[in-house]
Amino acid sequence: MTTFLGSPGIGNIRGEESFPKAAKRALQDTQMRRNVGAATKTIREKRLGAVAECDDWEELRLAGSALKTDVMSRLPELLQQLEANVTARGGVVHWARDADEANRIITDLVKATGSDEVVKVKSMATQETGLNEYLEAEGIAAIETDLAELIVQLGDDKPSHILVPAIHRNRAEIREIFLRRMPGVDAAITDEPRELAMAAREHLRRKFLSAKVAISGANFGVAETGTLAVVESEGNGRMCLTLPDTLITLMGIEKLVPTFSDLEVFMQLLPRSSTAERMNPYTSMWTGVHEGDGPQNFHLVLIDNGRTNVLADEVGRAALNCIRCSACLNVCPVYERTGGHAYGSVYPGPIGAILSPQLTGTTGHDDPNASLPYASSLCGACFDACPVRINIPEILVHLRAEQVDSERGGIPGAQEIAMRAAGWAMNSPKRFGMAEKAAGVGRLLAGKKGHIESLPFPGSLWTTSRDMPAPPKETFRQWWARTHEDES
Repeated sequence: MTTFLGSPGIGNIRGEESFPKAAKRALQDTQMRRNVGAATKTIREKRLGAVAECDDWEELRLAGSALKTDVMSRLPELLQQLEANVTARGGVVHWARDADEANRIITDLVKATGSDEVVKVKSMATQETGLNEYLEAEGIAAIETDLAELIVQLGDDKPSHILVPAIHRNRAEIREIFLRRMPGVDAAITDEPRELAMAAREHLRRKFLSAKVAISGANFGVAETGTLAVVESEGNGRMCLTLPDTLITLMGIEKLVPTFSDLEVFMQLLPRSSTAERMNPYTSMWTGVHEGDGPQNFHLVLIDNGRTNVLADEVGRAALNCIRCSACLNVCPVYERTGGHAYGSVYPGPIGAILSPQLTGTTGHDDPNASLPYASSLCGACFDACPVRINIPEILVHLRAEQVDSERGGIPGAQEIAMRAAGWAMNSPKRFGMAEKAAGVGRLLAGKKGHIESLPFPGSLWTTSRDMPAPPKETFRQWWARTHEDES
């Protein structure tokens, strides 16, 4: 096992512009907003129904949270156990420091087979590393087999949702993409979902039957047995994981569970939180290599890409607990209005707002990822929806504070100075009483407007960007004393 602490994440996890700039442009795309709004509303309502069926839903959430917290507390130990068990069962484990290293390892493995084409089952990790583009530059075609991923690929687009990458597209747009880019598609095809799905199935079936190499992600890796698991809804994963001779899996080092029985918890949490189903239509698990059955060469590439840096933050590390269900996206009012592209990362929405800046680190105010922790109203809906109880609002506030501290170089800002002064005054009844009397001067500054528009330094650091309400005519202490005098 290799340790990678200090290596920042690279790849498709940092945009080229800040969230406010990207969001402003996204808000002008009315078609995208209609598409995303309608889709998230449907998923949201279906999920509520699926969750309501479980009397022990909160207990399941607590169990999932406890399991992931345990994993993060002993991640090196569990990774070593996983490596030993994968190797013992005929697999080969590779360690990748960052996206570039992961892409090089996978490309070399594909070239060693003599293949110039691979089929892929949906993988956030390969999107994170930009593997498709890397393979293309090396003369290797990567064919996405998930329908939504295929739509994104054929449309020269980028995913905008964790679960439904093409959520920003409607049926008419998908039909146009198929007509323009899918070989052999019937020119008379309509935008009916069944026709579109059948066209994709016919196109992909030929690829499945001819492919010698498949690349997958993994929803979970079981340290106890060396088992990998992929859950999906279309059956494309099953085809990728069983037909080719060589299987290469790219997995983030945080995707572990300690024991096989621990999967029971997540196999209940994940489908209800993501697709609002009681169970996944297709759950595929494989453990090493079995002669005459399935791929005869199995490689597991474990990628860090900034994850150990996230792990080092006792508050922020909870972001690594994410099981990629996308429930937080579907309830987020900010995501619903801006869509996923505004985040600049393959991880959009609330989870992306805390995960991406931690993976990459930020280099100051102008770093696009520095604005992501502010891409939230802090309404708390994401925490309520998260199946493993990641306290996203708490981490957002934590990252905001870290960002401000780093930009100031440790020098206290105006608000911090004001809070310290308020704390000093409130720590003594006498000082607090004097402060209340002094605050009465503010009524003179407010005048008839009822608010203070300008104060001298250091108060100007506040009033340059916002007004200050005038102090009340009577303080609480004065009101209390007067009312109790009347009673006596």
